[in-house]
Amino acid sequence: MNPNWKNVRSPGEGASASAANALIRALTIAAGAADSARGPVYRLPTGGSGRGLASAGGGHPIASAGTPAGSGTMTRVQALRIIQGDATVPQAAGPKIIAHICNDLGGWGKGFVLAVSRRWPEPERAYRRWHRERAGNDFGLGAVQLVQVRPDIWVANMVGQHGMRAGSGGPPIRYEAVARCLGTVADQALRLGASVHLPRIGCGLAGGRWERVEPIIVEHLCARDVPTTVYDHN
Repeated sequence: MNPNWKNVRSPGEGASASAANALIRALTIAAGAADSARGPVYRLPTGGSGRGLASAGGGHPIASAGTPAGSGTMTRVQALRIIQGDATVPQAAGPKIIAHICNDLGGWGKGFVLAVSRRWPEPERAYRRWHRERAGNDFGLGAVQLVQVRPDIWVANMVGQHGMRAGSGGPPIRYEAVARCLGTVADQALRLGASVHLPRIGCGLAGGRWERVEPIIVEHLCARDVPTTVYDHN
C-alpha cells in the first residue's frame, strides 16, 4: 500500500432544499457555543453514520435536526456561494479542494474531467490506477480519492455515478453515493482547513437534478462550516 494513502470515514445522506429553507425560516437564530507537481494521493474509503443538518442559509448557527429546544447545541452553517467562473480556478485564499463526480466504470473522457486534465495530469492518472487496481482497494460508489496537485490545492475524485448512460434504473447519478462522498470531502476540508469548490456536480453527464444535489451539498459541507463555492461555467 502507498504510504501516502490514508483512510477516513464519512457521514450519511442528504436532505431536501425545501426542508432546509423551511428550517432557516422557522428558527430564531441564536449565537451558540510533496512537491507541487507530484503531491501525495489519498484513498478515502467511506463508512460511518449520522445525518447532518440541511440549510440554504448564510453563515447562520442553527440547531441540528432533532435537537431539543434550549439544549444549547448549535451548528454554524456557511452560505453556499454560487458564482460565474471555472471551478478549476478556485476563487479563494488558503488551502482548496476541487470536488467533482466520477463514474464507477473507470471512464474519464467527457465533461468536467477534461477541464481538470487540462490543468493537471495527476487526478486522471490516479483515478485510472485506482480503478485498474480496484480488486485490492476501496474503489466504488461513495468512495473518494484526494489528489494533491499543488501545495495548496487538492482534487477530490468522488465516485457518485453508476455507469455512463441512463437505463431502466434512471440516470447514472447516485445521490446517496454523492452524499457519502461529500461527507468524506468535508472531513478532509476540516482537517486541511480548506474551502471546497465544485461545478454543479452530478447535473451534467450523470443526469442529476440540481434541486436534489444542492441540499446534499448544503447538508454535508455548509452545515459543517466548510466554505463552499459552486461555479457556473459559461
